[in-house]
Formats: sequence, C-alpha cells, structure tokens
Amino acid sequence: MSDTRELSFAQAINEALRQALRLSDDVFVFGQVVDNKSGIFQTTTGLQEEFSKRRVFDTPVAEAAMTGVALGAALAGMRPVLVHQRLDFMLCSIDQIVNWGALWRYKSSGKSGVPFTIRAVVGKGWGQGPQHSKSLQAWFAHVPGLRVAMPSTAFDAKGLLMDAIFGEDPCIFIEGRPLFSMRDRVPEEPYRVPFGKARVRRVGRDVTVIALGYMVPMALRAAEMVKGEGIDAEVIDLRTVIPLDEDAVMESVEKTGRLVEADTAWRSFGVSAEISARVAERAFGRLRAPVARVALPDGHSPTSAALEDLFYPKEGDIANAIRGVVLDRSVPMPAGRES
Repeated sequence: MSDTRELSFAQAINEALRQALRLSDDVFVFGQVVDNKSGIFQTTTGLQEEFSKRRVFDTPVAEAAMTGVALGAALAGMRPVLVHQRLDFMLCSIDQIVNWGALWRYKSSGKSGVPFTIRAVVGKGWGQGPQHSKSLQAWFAHVPGLRVAMPSTAFDAKGLLMDAIFGEDPCIFIEGRPLFSMRDRVPEEPYRVPFGKARVRRVGRDVTVIALGYMVPMALRAAEMVKGEGIDAEVIDLRTVIPLDEDAVMESVEKTGRLVEADTAWRSFGVSAEISARVAERAFGRLRAPVARVALPDGHSPTSAALEDLFYPKEGDIANAIRGVVLDRSVPMPAGRES
C-alpha cells in the first residue's frame, strides 16, 4: 500500500467516495443534502464540485423513492451509493431493500445482482430521541442476501466502503455518529477491506470482548481500565455483521474461556444474542463463566441529555462486565485445561 497519513473517520469516507467516483463512471452518490457544504458530517463535502450534479445530487425527503432509484440503477449496471442520514427513516424503504434488493440474486438464479450501497448514520448525541437513534443491524443481518458493515476505524471505513461499492450485492453500511471525528492512519491509494474478516484489536488471555461499531473504542478503553487489575482482555472488532467471522470469535473464546459482548443495539434478539447462541453451540464446553452482554436497555432512547447519558452504555459498563466474568468461578474449568 501507499504511504499512510492521519485522517478522521469522516475524511476516510469522503476519500473512499471520491476515489470510487474516479475509478468508475458507474458510481454515483445521492441523498438528502449530500450537496450541502456540511456534507453529512463532511463525508460528501466537495464531491459535487468535482463530479457534477449528475453524479452527486440532493434528493427529496422520499426514502422509498430514493431506494427504488438505487435498486433500478443497480439493475441497469450502475453502482449507486445512497445516503440515509437516519437509519430509522430508512425503514420507509424496507420493501425495496428486503423484498427486492436482498433476494434479486436468488430470484435470478445468480445471473444478476444489485450492487447498491446504503450509508446509514446511527448513535447517541444531540438529544436524538427514539425516532433518530435506532441501531437495527440485526434486522438487516436476519435477511439473506444483504451485507451489513459496521466499521470502527477510519482505515476500515474507507476499505469496507470501497468493498461495498465494488461488490456485487446490496450492502447496509452503518456509521456510528461518535466515530466521525476519530482519527487513524489511512493509505492514500484505493484499497478494499474484505467483508467477513474480524480484526483482533487487542491480544489478551483472560477474556474475549466482542464489539462492533462505536463500541470498539469503548471496549479498548475498558480493557485498559482493567489491565491494572491483572486482567488481560482480548478485543475483537467484528467489522461486519454479515458475513460474520464466526471462526475468529470461536478461536478467541476457546483460548480465553470467557466472553463479553458489546453491541450498539438493544440487548434482546440482537447480534449479541446470535453470537451467544453460536458460542453455546460450538464452544460451550470451553466456557469458564456465563457470557456477559453490554447493550442498550430494552426501551426507547430518551431525548433528554441527562437521561440519554444514563441510557447509553459506557466503557465503565464494559469494564464491569469484564470483571464479572473473570471473577466468576461458578462454571468449572473444562477438563484438561490449565488455569
């Protein structure tokens, strides 16, 4: 790869879009206020000036129609990138995504795909309230035919977005609002980070912490909090929900014997529940303690800043979950394994 330099998460997305537009005339970017100077947290800033209103353009507040345009354009051989500023309102286009885009490859017996990418922004901040804050990655992961990405670093934001745009299937690309200002080393040249490959962000021996999206930096800070207490936590960044790197999860859990999961969504029936089930199926005999999950409480997110602060998990909650599973001796160590 070329020389790297430091970019913010938002700048990395902007660069991915800019390079994708340069690489292929089939790529175009559209969505509400993508042509605005603020550029959706500056992720689309300057793109229209370079590539014209034909390839980067604003749209009406009509999510279903916008997604229908993306679907039709993809069927015609284009590679559209649609920006939904609120994942919540993307649900207005659930028919186009689930009943058409997700199953098009299956319906065509693999003869054609619909390579469109939907960027959706989620996360706490600014008193978003219950209609502007839903993390619904588990919904989309439940549907065969969709790919779901949740990058946590600027490097992955660029590489995964490039892979999404130049892939052959529809992708839901979920961006955590708290990540936009975070910085990382990012190569100048175009590159792709393949879907379905988790990354070990921190190597450890005592407990596995699985995280995704903006929970990854929180998990890393939590691991540092417990380090002084003699607890060595391994932190795995899933990167993508679908495909899920199940082998990476199992390899780590079999090594540590303990599992903590940090999800940006509600606790019940989510990604953490699915991973817990798979660990129980494949590695139950290796667990030394019950699985712990850190996620949103099963209720609607408040608008009040004070209540929002109580609602969303913090690194201290992850640290407490780590302490809990490491100190729990209720599950005996599997036979033949040293303590």
